[in-house]
Parts: sequence; C-alpha cells; structure tokens
Amino acid sequence: MMTKFKGVMNVLVTPFKNVNGQTEVDYESLKKLVRYQLDQKINGLVVNGTTAESPTLKKSEVEKIFTLVRAEVGLGLPLVLGTGSNCTDKTIENTQLAEKLGADAALVVVPYYNKPPQRGLIQHFKTVASSTKLPLFLYNVPGRTVASMNAETILQLSQIQNIIGIKEASGNLDFFKQLKLKIKSNFIFLSGDDQTYIEFLALGGDGIMSVMSNLIAGKCLDWTELVATGKLSDARNSFQSYKKLIDLMYIEANPIPIKWMLQQQNIISSSELRLPLCELDEQFHQEIKSEMKKLGIL
Repeated sequence: MMTKFKGVMNVLVTPFKNVNGQTEVDYESLKKLVRYQLDQKINGLVVNGTTAESPTLKKSEVEKIFTLVRAEVGLGLPLVLGTGSNCTDKTIENTQLAEKLGADAALVVVPYYNKPPQRGLIQHFKTVASSTKLPLFLYNVPGRTVASMNAETILQLSQIQNIIGIKEASGNLDFFKQLKLKIKSNFIFLSGDDQTYIEFLALGGDGIMSVMSNLIAGKCLDWTELVATGKLSDARNSFQSYKKLIDLMYIEANPIPIKWMLQQQNIISSSELRLPLCELDEQFHQEIKSEMKKLGIL
C-alpha cells in the first residue's frame, strides 16, 4: 500500500464552463485532462485539492467528479480525495464519504482561519483518523491556512497507524530536514511546493502532489527518475530550464495561471474559475505564452 503513493501525483484542476450565467463543472474537459495525465504515465491523482478550488465545490459535484475520474482511471491508479476543512465534524463527514466512494487515501489539510494551537491540531487529526479506515495524508500549507504544524506535532501524528504521510507545502527545506531526522523511515514525504521539488527529492523526499504536473507531468516524472537513479545534476539542469514557467504558474493565486495554460494547450476548454477567484490578468498572457512556446508546449 505504501509504495503506491510515491512518485508524481497530480492535483487535478476542476474545469468550469459558463452555462446560462452559471459556472458549472465541465466534465468533458475533466475527462480530457485525466486522459492526458494517463498518457503521461502519471503515478496518481488527487481530486478536490486546493488546485481543484475545493472550497467552491458542492458535495454532489465532488462525488460526481470523483466517480468520473475513477471510471476513467480504473482501480489500478491511486486516487486521493481532499477532505479537510476547518471543522472537525465536517472533515470526518467528508473523509467517511471518501471511504464510501472508494478513495485510496484522503488528504486532510490543516484547519484554516480558526488558527488552532498545536494541541488542537493533534486532536483534530487524531479524531479524523479514528473515524475511518482510510490511509490519511496530513497537508501542511501555511501559505493558505495561516496555522502550521510544527515538527513535534507531525511526529506525534505519524505514530497513528493510518496517518501514512504528509504533503509538505511550506517550501521550507530546513523544516523538511528536521522532519526526516525525527520521523520513522516508512512515513511518506510528498512535496506540495513545485518550486523546490528537486531539492526536496535530493533530501530524501518520496515524490510530490503537484500543480505543475497538470501541464508537464512527463517532465515531473523524468526529474523524479533522474534523482532516483543518482543523476541529480541532470535533474537540476533540466528543472532549471522550466523554472521560469513554473514560477509563472504562481504569478497569481493557484489555480488561476495553470488553468489559463491548460486552456492555451487545448486540454481544457475554458480557464474560467469560481468566485472569489477570477481569470488570469491579461498583463501576464504574453509572457506566459512566450515561455510555453520557448519550451515547445505551444
């Protein structure tokens, strides 16, 4: 079970389209995106993560999206469902739904807005873990949640049987080094920060839950393989050639830029988002398009 969650797991965007003035899920574009990921030989997919605009998705939409993705990929590819919220009872409800739907694991974000202390975070994740048989990934992303787990909290939580890993999205490699020293070797460390991915791997990371892989999954897999086979310098050099494009993926809040890029590549039909997010500012269009052309993506 443990090894199947390693490597490159793409955090899917949710394509939308305007239907009679309403922003509706574009299921045909979603199918096209999933098939693109399969063609690139992605190692797994995450549904209803931050990149999916999860706060704006209805429960019925999450169920339909997950069911569609599972039908496209079959049972052989790991599917992780994002279930976290800033309410423990709601997180439990979402996680139990993930189990019912047949998710392979749940991704549970640090509760946002409430600013719980570390002892509150420990109780939150313990309570969620005890409510399900699903494997759980902690999701530490202080840039989104304000609250952040410290190393001691993660250490305590890693000792719970069905908490099997973490998506560490702080981008703080020194913090990751601390975790690697403290936590058992079979705990799965996945990056949630595209821009530091190669160095994360170099320090012993197991893979990534990635935004950039929506567009360049093949390159992400190549970099992962290069590091795994001792070709770190080659990975760094190749990654550097894509660094500007990856930085441009965050020139506005994720997933605004990546959806625009996917539309340019005709993988999704529209770059529409749900409010309060809005489409990419036109001032960035030409720079991104130029970089995509330079790399042969357009």
